[in-house]
Amino acid sequence: MNELLLVILAYFIGSIPTAVWISKSQFNIDIRDYGSGNAGATNTFRVLGARWGTTVMIIDMLKGLAAVKLALLMPYYVQNDFARTNFQIGLGLAAVLGHIFPIWAEFRGGKGVATLFGLVLAISPITALGCIGVFLLVLFFTRFVSLSSILASLAFPVFILVIFNVDNDAYRIFAIAVALLVILTHQKNITRLLRGSESKAPIFKGRDRRRERRLNDDF
Repeated sequence: MNELLLVILAYFIGSIPTAVWISKSQFNIDIRDYGSGNAGATNTFRVLGARWGTTVMIIDMLKGLAAVKLALLMPYYVQNDFARTNFQIGLGLAAVLGHIFPIWAEFRGGKGVATLFGLVLAISPITALGCIGVFLLVLFFTRFVSLSSILASLAFPVFILVIFNVDNDAYRIFAIAVALLVILTHQKNITRLLRGSESKAPIFKGRDRRRERRLNDDF
C-alpha cells in the first residue's frame, strides 16, 4: 500500500503543468493554443523563447528527479539497490505519465522527455549527463529541440546496453522503451523534420547570423 501511495504521489508531481502555468501567469495565454499545442519545453522554446523554454525544461526534469527520490522514504528500498532501482523506474514512469496526462491541466500535457531525463539523472547521473551532452551537441548544431530529444533518447539504450552494460534486465528494457516512447510521441516532429518544416528554437541566433554573413561574404 505504501508503494501505491508513492506511485500516486509521483503521478501528481509529474502532473504539475509547468508550461501551462508559466504561459498563463507570465503571458496570459495557454501554451497549448499555440505552436504544436504541447505543454512541454520544446513548444515553450518555440512560442515563448529560450528563457522560458529553459525554465520549463529544468522544472520538468526536476519533476522526474523528485518523483524517483520518493523511493528513499521507504527503508527497504534504501538498503536494497536492485529493488530500489526497479521501484524508482516505476515512480519515474508514473511522473512521466502525469506529465503527458496531467490531472491539473485537463489531461493535456507534454511529451515527457524532460521528465524522463530527470528520472535517468536520479537513477544514473553519468548516463544522464551523457544523454544531456548528446542533446546539447545536437541542439547547438541544429537548433532543433525535437531532433535533440530524439537522438538523446536513442543514446540512452546505447549507454545502458553497450557502453555501461548495466546488469539489470528491468533497466535495460526500460532504456529501450524510453527510446521507442520518445520516437512514438515525436512522430509529427519527425514528419516535419523530413519535410524541412520543423521550427528551430530561438537560440544561437547570433551564431547563425555570423555564419550567414560569412557565407554572403564568400559569394
